[in-house]
Amino acid sequence: MNTAAKLGSYVLGLAVVFGGALGVGRTVGPVGAPAVEDHAAMAAPTATAGHGEHATQQVKSDTPGGLQVSENGYTLTPLTATIKPGERTDFRFTVTGPDGRPVTDYQVEHDKKLHFIVVSRDLVSFQHVHPELAKDGTWSIELTLPTAGTYRAFADFAPTGGEVLTLGTDLLVAGDYTPKALPELSRTATVDGYTVTLDGDLTPGQASRLSLKVSKDGEPVTDLQPYLGAYGHLVALRARDLAYLHVHPDGEPGDGKTKPGPEIVFYAEVPSNGDYRLFLDFQHEGEVRTADFTLGAGQKAATPKPTPTATPSAHGDDHGH
Repeated sequence: MNTAAKLGSYVLGLAVVFGGALGVGRTVGPVGAPAVEDHAAMAAPTATAGHGEHATQQVKSDTPGGLQVSENGYTLTPLTATIKPGERTDFRFTVTGPDGRPVTDYQVEHDKKLHFIVVSRDLVSFQHVHPELAKDGTWSIELTLPTAGTYRAFADFAPTGGEVLTLGTDLLVAGDYTPKALPELSRTATVDGYTVTLDGDLTPGQASRLSLKVSKDGEPVTDLQPYLGAYGHLVALRARDLAYLHVHPDGEPGDGKTKPGPEIVFYAEVPSNGDYRLFLDFQHEGEVRTADFTLGAGQKAATPKPTPTATPSAHGDDHGH
């Protein structure tokens, strides 16, 4: 089987209810993949700018975020054509507006003007970084993609005066590539000596409470540091369609009720059954780390086998995410 065929057989993705604002645009996905048909019960809470209770973004159509390269007149355009596996690349892109010109004015959302997430289609490699914006509207970031294959890049942003959008595009890294199998169901992850356990189940069509507890050397971590205005960030990705969900925790630092660990609580609503990959970013002792999990939605996991492996991840030089 050739490389393209292998990649086509491993269409993986992320489906969600409150990723970026959802709208009409050109659907982008694997070649030959059908349009997404998971339109179930997508009524989500009204969008909020902060990390308040059940903070989400309101769903506006039945097209999940991140599947479109264009939405509401805005288009994500990569300017870097060649990426080599394992080599640092000065990756550049623009977001053009309805007037066809690069957007230069953005709202600050969760401490950043734009969040850039890159995942391999087998959902093993995950990066959440923050590019720099030039005056001409060009974004740039030093990006290293570990292996050959196809990656999905997401730009999560809000133009000044506009809605939050999540646009997605594919990045191709030349070379021989054999996709890995989706990691097994797991509620425990270890990274750099930290252990993170996940409690809760994903139930399609309703808000699901997910509790993630962080410990180190067997002791609970009670002094997590604020990171982008929160004690943790959670991104959920569903195998199949490359839709996108960016969730924020219940509560925020300084609100008088949210403790800096060991527990970080999220509320997630997924539109359908299926397997999901979850990536939690948290900051402690000045460093951002990523813990990853695999959950199945629609049924309670019996006792999933722990998979104590750290996911390859990257963060910008400013430790922004």
